[in-house]
Amino acid sequence: MSFLDCSCISHTTVQSVSIEDRYEDSSHHFLSSAVSDCTLPGALGDDITGLSPEPGHYQLLAELGRGFNNMSQVSMARHTPSGQLVAIKHTNLDECTEEELLQLSNEVLLSRLFRHPNLLTSRLVFSSCCQLWILTPLMSYGSADALLRSYFPDGMSESLMAYLLHGVLKALEYLHQMGYVHRGLKASHILLSGDGRVYLSGLHSVYSMMRDGRRARAVFDMPHHSPALLPWLSPELLRQDLHGYGVKSDIYSLGIVACELVSGRVPFQDMPPTQMLLQKLHGSHCCLMDVAPFPLGKLGGLTVSRSGLDSGIGESVATGSLKHSASAPAPGHSPGPKNHSATLHGLVQQCLQQQPEQRPSASALLTHAFFKQVGFTVTPNIQLALPVCYNY
Repeated sequence: MSFLDCSCISHTTVQSVSIEDRYEDSSHHFLSSAVSDCTLPGALGDDITGLSPEPGHYQLLAELGRGFNNMSQVSMARHTPSGQLVAIKHTNLDECTEEELLQLSNEVLLSRLFRHPNLLTSRLVFSSCCQLWILTPLMSYGSADALLRSYFPDGMSESLMAYLLHGVLKALEYLHQMGYVHRGLKASHILLSGDGRVYLSGLHSVYSMMRDGRRARAVFDMPHHSPALLPWLSPELLRQDLHGYGVKSDIYSLGIVACELVSGRVPFQDMPPTQMLLQKLHGSHCCLMDVAPFPLGKLGGLTVSRSGLDSGIGESVATGSLKHSASAPAPGHSPGPKNHSATLHGLVQQCLQQQPEQRPSASALLTHAFFKQVGFTVTPNIQLALPVCYNY
């Protein structure tokens, strides 16, 4: 049964929509002209379109996590006729508001529209009673956030971080040229497959900049469930003024993710939302752990971080402790800051520029000196970078 035809949705009417009618715009030439250039060898190896859309053909093995504001459960499952392992995100449609149903519909439509080896899309979507099932390939290494919590509590190496961000930038370049802004970039939306391919997920937050067949200069929509995304969102998106925001908002989020990956901490995580908003709007931004982003003592409400600097960069929520003092670092954590490369500092500084027009595009960042260390023999490099294969 098709999701768009699901009879379980009694409180709203969802009509079948043609992809071409829904997303007709001048950027469609990118599908035919550029996707062949960015396709990696074996990029279609995770294709699941040949699997059957029958719930009874799938054996749920384990819960991997939750998503979509905790309304969706993600499980590892086995397609019993073929034995293939997949990930299934199932959502109870009866518990969704009309606004949330529109987000799910948008994610399904975009999955059918987008074609890029670094975007996690699904061609297999069906309903079981009032449950929407979205099938995707199983990501054997999990998310970048899970890798941080399990193996890199003090941050990843720059080479692994560059490898992940390079894949993310290729996905962002594609989205931006198609006329879309992602608006949900964070470590938990960066996934790594068993063969070392980087995927960007979180399509439910993607927003089109096309209006009446033309690309708008800016958009003004606030992402749904944005409180959970506050640390990663750009100042112009949070400001919600007449200037709006554009694709450069994603570049700011990439800078925040870079700090998150290299330090193991989400910038601004420990700040109250109001203080975080004021800091971003006033031009203060997080820096890497070997540089003090604020003058010491300026933010009286913050305690000194374990690096000895008043950084405003909090511990990962999953570690259970929000802060450690400089004199008493947590067991197993290094007592001092790292020394990061000049190219990493340059990358973060460019991404976190206060004015969007001063930030580089995704295409320009792909040529940044920081990414020269990225190797393109995928599987050997990723196996050397990770301490152990992270299987669900």
